[in-house]
Amino acid sequence: MISFFAGLGLGLSLIVAIGAQNVYVLRQGIRRQHVLAVVAICALSDAVLIAAGVAGLGFLLQAAPWLVTAARLLGALFLLGYAALAARRALKGTEEGLRIESTSAKTTSSGLVPVILAALALTWLNPHVYLDTVLMLGSIAATHGEHRWVFAGGAIVASIVWFTTLGYGARYLGKWLKTARAWRILDAVIAVVMLSIAINLLLPVFIG
Repeated sequence: MISFFAGLGLGLSLIVAIGAQNVYVLRQGIRRQHVLAVVAICALSDAVLIAAGVAGLGFLLQAAPWLVTAARLLGALFLLGYAALAARRALKGTEEGLRIESTSAKTTSSGLVPVILAALALTWLNPHVYLDTVLMLGSIAATHGEHRWVFAGGAIVASIVWFTTLGYGARYLGKWLKTARAWRILDAVIAVVMLSIAINLLLPVFIG
């Protein structure tokens, strides 16, 4: 269960980070257009990428156990970088609220095919998706040894829960996320969570 909740927490921390994909899901939720298709595409894509990352690194670890330590170091550095970016956004603020407000004002209906293509493009053509799911989550999952698939399961559940909540709860979240202060609070929480996970990854390396 520890590995599951670790994956759940890290998955939520990474996926909640402000980005074009989340803004698009929120936009479709606010407009109430093809929400199920968008949520399914984003969640299933994450599941495939997470599984690929865990499977690939699992084979490598059998041949080179020292990669566990390397995974901890690289994962911690990556998380510290994300924490720094989130903290920077929390201090300076973003324009995401304004973007969401402007998209919510558009009421023109979009066809299913264009919406699906946009969701696929925002997911698979975004380099951060590969860094987060394949490399980042895959590397940290490897540190959980035989429980790495439990960790992956937690991360996949986090993806499903987040996109479902974001898509179908958008009519309520939209109003809350229109303010710059709300986005700053969200980024501050992300920074704290990522920093704490990075510290937990580094402790076994330096303490033994």
